[in-house]
Amino acid sequence: MRVGLLGTGPWARRTHGPALAAHPAVDFAGVWGRRPEAAAEVAALFGVRAYEDADALIADVDAVAVALPPGPQARFAIRAAEAGRHLLLDKPLAATAAEARSVADAVERAGVRSVVFFTLRFDTGAAGWIAEQAAAGGWFTARADWFGAVFAPDESPSTSPYADSPWRKEKGGLWDVGPHALSVLLPLLGDVTSVHAAQGPRDTVHLTLRHDSGASSTSVLTLSAPPAAAGVAIELRGARGVASYPQDLTGPSTQAMANALDVLTSGATHACDARFGARVTEILAAAQDALG
Repeated sequence: MRVGLLGTGPWARRTHGPALAAHPAVDFAGVWGRRPEAAAEVAALFGVRAYEDADALIADVDAVAVALPPGPQARFAIRAAEAGRHLLLDKPLAATAAEARSVADAVERAGVRSVVFFTLRFDTGAAGWIAEQAAAGGWFTARADWFGAVFAPDESPSTSPYADSPWRKEKGGLWDVGPHALSVLLPLLGDVTSVHAAQGPRDTVHLTLRHDSGASSTSVLTLSAPPAAAGVAIELRGARGVASYPQDLTGPSTQAMANALDVLTSGATHACDARFGARVTEILAAAQDALG
């Protein structure tokens, strides 16, 4: 499968590019970016062509991998789907619920395949743990907390390669790490029926959800935790007791991306498609509205 990459930021360089270059079923065709000089740099890293025009890249490939902020991602995803190209997308799918639904609608109209890269759902260890807990069922409540340190307090300067990301500065932890939490909670507890949110320090959001299984969940989501407090905590409680996510279970993002490419290139289906990505975006937007 000939695959082109849209995007040139740290995620494209550290995850998409290496996975595309190494995958045995992928012919990595080239890179386009909003800054031509950045596209040239990324293309040189992987020995592929730098495209000056996104539509020219889309015309030359079978599928498009997108490593762009959510707003541009939605626009290019629709263009690629309408051109009949399969899609490997990132989360959040779009900057608004309406844009996300438009992506999912375009995918379905075109009959193309879509995979949205919710990292834990494609990580072998994490996906296995989620499937095991979903099969066990009977969960009464859950928490899924993501404490990122991308925008660390002033006394602890951030070393994150994503600290210069304008969309993360604008949207904060709710939109950046919220999709991770929801990608775990929804397969375990079911769809969300009500959303409540409260603002914490800096970009921190406290999220409370009710699910159609009757269970409830909470999430603390931030990109501005002190580095010493950063980390992920997932805990489920139910009739069988307590299940906690093992801290050392998650592997490198490049391997998870390779697993996502396995799905895309094989023609298999996966629960994390554009429609699921749109549903996650709808929940994020409802939480944003609840913040006022």
